[in-house]
Amino acid sequence: MLRNKKSSWMIVGVALAMAYLVVPYGCAPSKPEMVKTVQIPDNEIDPELWGKAYPEEYETWKMTEQPEPAGKSKYKKGMDADHLTYDKLSEYPYMALLFNGWGFGVEYNEPKGHSLMVRDQLEIDASRLKAGGVCLSCKTPYSVQLQKELGVDYYSKPYKEILAKIPEKNRNLGVACIDCHDNKDMGLKISRGYTLGAALDSMQVDQKKLTRQDKRSAVCAQCHVTYNIPKDKDMKSVGLFFPWQGSKWGAITIENIIKVIRSDDSYREWKQNVTGFKMGFIRHPEFELFSNKSTHWKAGAACADCHMPYTKIGTKKISDHRVMSPLKNDMKACMQCHTETAAWLKEQVTTIQDRTISLQLRAGYATATLAKLFETAHKAQAEGKTIDKALYDKARDYYEEAFYRSLFIGAENSIGFHNPTEAMRVLGDSTAFATKGEALMRQALTKAGVDLPAKIDLELAKYVDGRGEKKLMFDKAVEFKDPTGVQDWF
Repeated sequence: MLRNKKSSWMIVGVALAMAYLVVPYGCAPSKPEMVKTVQIPDNEIDPELWGKAYPEEYETWKMTEQPEPAGKSKYKKGMDADHLTYDKLSEYPYMALLFNGWGFGVEYNEPKGHSLMVRDQLEIDASRLKAGGVCLSCKTPYSVQLQKELGVDYYSKPYKEILAKIPEKNRNLGVACIDCHDNKDMGLKISRGYTLGAALDSMQVDQKKLTRQDKRSAVCAQCHVTYNIPKDKDMKSVGLFFPWQGSKWGAITIENIIKVIRSDDSYREWKQNVTGFKMGFIRHPEFELFSNKSTHWKAGAACADCHMPYTKIGTKKISDHRVMSPLKNDMKACMQCHTETAAWLKEQVTTIQDRTISLQLRAGYATATLAKLFETAHKAQAEGKTIDKALYDKARDYYEEAFYRSLFIGAENSIGFHNPTEAMRVLGDSTAFATKGEALMRQALTKAGVDLPAKIDLELAKYVDGRGEKKLMFDKAVEFKDPTGVQDWF
C-alpha cells in the first residue's frame, strides 16, 4: 500500500515537472521568422509590386513619407507635421554669403524622407535645376536606364525633359527597392555602376570581394557621397563622378577630394559672386566621413546597422526600411551594441554635435571674412590700386583649402557624429587656412593703401534677405546660439 502511494506521488511529480517545462514554451513569444526570398521579374522598378512579396519592408519604406518624430534631434529637424521646410541659409548665414551666385545660395534646405526626394526637387527654386537631368541621378531608380539609353544627353538635357521620360505613375518616385536589391535573391547590389562602380574601380576595389557588411554601407554610398558634375565650355553638364581618384577604401580623405576638384577647371561648376572665383562644390559626404577610419567603421558597423536596425513585425524579423537617424528612433539602433540608457547615449551624440557646430561656425565665418577681403581687393584694383600678386595668390590658395573643408563638414548630415575626430580636424584646418589667408590679404591691402577695420562687415543681411521669396522660410533661423559666441567674433 505504501509503495503504491509513493508511486502515485512520483507520477504526479513527473507530470507537474513536465507541465512546468511545457507551459513557458507554449506562452513564450515565437522565434522571429526570417523573410523568405521571392523572385521579382527582371527590370521591374515599381516598388508596389516588390511590396506584394515583401509587405513589411514595403510598409516601413512607405513611412518615409510621414513627418519624423518631433523634438528628437537638436540640429536635424527634417520634416515636421506641418511639412515645414527648414532653410539652412537662414540658420547659417555665412553659407548665404559663400554660396551666392549658385543655386545653393538661393535655396538650401534640410533633407526630408527618401520618398520625397523628387517631389522636393520639383518644389525648389528653378535656379537649382540648371544642371539638367543629371540631378535625377540619386533621386529616381529610373536614372540607371536613362543614363544607359541617353548617354551624354542624360546629363545635359533640361531636368524636366528627362523627368518626363519616366512613366507618369512613378515620376515622383524616390529611392526604391531596385536601387539596393537584386531582384532574384534580394542580395544587396550596386545598381549605379556609372557612378559608385566607376569610383570603386578608380580605387582598384574589387567589387566581387565586398562582404555583405561592406555592401550594407556601399548601397548607401551610391548617393550619400559628394560628387562633381563636369561642365563643357558652355557650362552644360557632361558627366557625373565621385572625386575619389587617388583615395583608398576606408580612407577617402578631404585632402584628396580637394586635390581632385582643383585638378581640372571643368570641375569648377559655378562662379562665386563675392570673390569672382570659379569653384567646385561638395555635397553630403556622409560615406566619405564615416568610412575614413571612424570608430564605428573600424568596429565593423555599417550604415544599415544604425539607420536601418533590425526590428520584429508580427513573427518576422526585418531591417527597418524607414531610414532615419538613431536619434529619431529613440536610440534603439545604438542599444543593439551599447548597454547604456537611451538618454545617456543621446547626450553623447548631442555633445559631439555641439562641439562640431562651434568649430563649423568658426571655420565658416573665418572663410566668409577672407572672401570679403578678396571682394575688397577687387574693388581696390578697379580703382587703380596694385595688389601684391604673390600675397594674393597664396591667400587664394589658402582660401580654397579653407572653403572646401568648411563645406565638407557643413554639407555632411551627421553634424560630425559619423567621425568626430576627423570632423574636428577638418574644421580646425579650415579655420587655420582661412586665418592665414586673412593675414596675407590684410598685408596685401595695407601695402596697396587700403585702410581696413579690425572687424570686417560681412553684410550678411544682404545675402540672406536678397533671395526673393525663398528668404527666411525658417523664421527661427538664428534660434541656435553658439555657446562660445563665435558668431560675434566676425
